[in-house]
Amino acid sequence: MQEKYTQQILAYQSSTNCSNHLSMAAQPNENHLLIIEDDQGRKEFPLENPVYSIGRDRNCNIRLISQFVSRHHATLVRLRRMNNSNSYYYRIVDGDPKGKPSSNGLMINGRKMLAHDLKNEDEIVFGPQVRAIYYLLKNSQRSGQTDASEYDITLINPGMTEEEED
Repeated sequence: MQEKYTQQILAYQSSTNCSNHLSMAAQPNENHLLIIEDDQGRKEFPLENPVYSIGRDRNCNIRLISQFVSRHHATLVRLRRMNNSNSYYYRIVDGDPKGKPSSNGLMINGRKMLAHDLKNEDEIVFGPQVRAIYYLLKNSQRSGQTDASEYDITLINPGMTEEEED
């Protein structure tokens, strides 16, 4: 049943011809970003391609490092928004493009799901201590320009905030 559902989702994607247009331009003020946290730390993936494979396998476009993740855990598919032909979104589907589901499935915003159209700040859990956050970044700058402060994150060492004992 899962395999048939996945094939239907991916068949819909290919019927929209998004996967055949590698040069489909994004909305000038939209950027898609996936931030992964796994056993090797935090990695950022700007999303621009029509399809991404996500999993433990070395051949996956987005590789997750964890024994709890399937070799081909999920597929990320770019789809055109119905209301704007120059804008698109990403759908995440459990399993590989052929419909074989992952062993542990996907938890999206705390709910187990076979597929989900990603929205800003959605959390995807692939397994224990392996997760991703999807961001849809909108800015009013011209394409190609980035304000460095947009990505500036200050990390504080917990030891720095402890008060000294008398």
